[in-house]
Amino acid sequence: QNINDTMTVLPKLSTGLDVNVRFTGVSDFEYTPECIVFDLLNVPLYHGWLVDPQTPEVVRAVGKLSYNQLVEKIITCKQASDSSLVSEGLVAEQFLESTASQLTYHGLCELTAAVREGELSVFFRNNHFSTMIKHKGHLYLLVTDQGFLQEERVVWESLHTVDGDSCFCDTDFHLSQDGAAAAAAVPPDRRLQQRQVDQDYMIALSLQQGQEPAGLSDLELARQLQQEEYQHQLQPQHPPHPQQLPAQARGRAAGERRQRQKPDLDCTLL
Repeated sequence: QNINDTMTVLPKLSTGLDVNVRFTGVSDFEYTPECIVFDLLNVPLYHGWLVDPQTPEVVRAVGKLSYNQLVEKIITCKQASDSSLVSEGLVAEQFLESTASQLTYHGLCELTAAVREGELSVFFRNNHFSTMIKHKGHLYLLVTDQGFLQEERVVWESLHTVDGDSCFCDTDFHLSQDGAAAAAAVPPDRRLQQRQVDQDYMIALSLQQGQEPAGLSDLELARQLQQEEYQHQLQPQHPPHPQQLPAQARGRAAGERRQRQKPDLDCTLL
C-alpha cells in the first residue's frame, strides 16, 4: 500500500509537495501520503519552525498542533466569547507572525543537534525543499537560486542564522569570495524573491494543468487566506524594475540619462 501511495505522489514532484509541520520537533510532520516518499527512500525530512520551551504561554497556545490545526484554532478563538480563548488565539497568531520566516533560534539549535555529520537530508522552509548537509558541525544548504547560476564557486550556503545572513562556500566548503561579491551585488531579499517566483510558477502550472481546488469549505477557504496572508508578509515591497516600466517612461528615462552624461564646458564635476 505504501508503494502504491508513493507512485501516486511521485507525479506531484514536478509541482511540489504539501507537508504540514508540527512545532514540537524538527522531524515532526503530520503524516500524509507525501511523507511516505521520504520514508521509503530513507531521506530524512527536517524543519526548524519550533516553539521555544522558555515561552510557556506560547507552548500552551500552540501545544502539539500542526500548522493547519493552529490556523483553524486561531480562527475559532477569535470568534469565541471566552476572553481566555481569545487571548490564547492572539498569542498563537503572534507566534506565527513573529516567526514568519519559519525558522526559530530554538529550532536552529535543535536542528544542528539532530542532523548527523555528513548526512544528506531535506530541509523544509517557506513551502520549499532544500538539500541540506552537515559538515564539521555546521549546516549547509545546496544553492539552487537562479541568481547564482553563473557562480561556479558558489555551491553551498551556510545555515547558522535565522535572519538570512549567511555565507557561501564552494564544493569543498571553503568560503567563496565569488559568493561574497555576488551577495553584495544582489539585494538581501533576492532569495526570497526567487522563492516567490518559483512558487508562483508552480501555482500557475498547477492551475494550467487543471489542478485548481474546487468546492472549498468556509473553513478551508479561511485557512487558505490566512496562509496567503502570512506568506505575503515575507515579501517586501519594491518599486517597479526599470524593465517593467512602460516603453514611453523607459525612453524618457534614457533621454534624461543622456542629457546628464553630456559634458558641460562651463563647469567641472569633482
